[in-house]
Amino acid sequence: MFWTAALAAVVLVVVAAVIYWLFVIAEGAYLGPKIVVLLYDWSARSYDRIKDVSPIDEAERLALPLLGQLNGVSHPLVLDVATGTGRLPLALLRQPDFGGHIIGTDLSARMLAEAHEKSAWFRSQVDFVRQPADQLAFADETFDAVTCLEALEFMPDPRKAIAEMVRVLKPGGILLVSNRVGWEARFLPGRCCGRGRMEAVLATHPLRGIRTQLWQVHYDLIWAHKENGTKR
Repeated sequence: MFWTAALAAVVLVVVAAVIYWLFVIAEGAYLGPKIVVLLYDWSARSYDRIKDVSPIDEAERLALPLLGQLNGVSHPLVLDVATGTGRLPLALLRQPDFGGHIIGTDLSARMLAEAHEKSAWFRSQVDFVRQPADQLAFADETFDAVTCLEALEFMPDPRKAIAEMVRVLKPGGILLVSNRVGWEARFLPGRCCGRGRMEAVLATHPLRGIRTQLWQVHYDLIWAHKENGTKR
């Protein structure tokens, strides 16, 4: 009886650990895109509260540095891949010096609805469209900047998504992505997580000035510019 109870307890612990890994750490990534989208649809209304989004921090750490990189581009066109509730677009749109246009893409309809509602004041400067990151419906060399934050590790093929982002980026344009580096990164195999791994993937593309910046406990930011004369 004792060993039966002990075995049952071990099985329960293992099952709980697997469930935690699948749905909390990996956010459904290993169960397929439909599960990931479903989880984000469920959490859309409370997502910003869960993430404890700070407009001041978003401005200081994301919008203003990106604007600095776009200095000299009078009307920049920016693509935010996996935009979620539109955190990055909204951070940019709130800056009086930003005179460009932003397109945000995502697969979660409810996250896009949140982004659309939050950015209503800036309607003429932003569009949100539902499409996958690894099949971007834009021509080569379209955008002055392409960003993707806190999302690559949840995509089926992060390498393919990065290739698409580089493809639609203009020569000389700015690429800004985040890289999962917290303790849980080791439990996301095949997702390019951990310091140095995402940088190595980016180095296989026509990018220069790849630079890693500390951002959060769980994420670094990685900046790069697309080389000139790199149309494929």
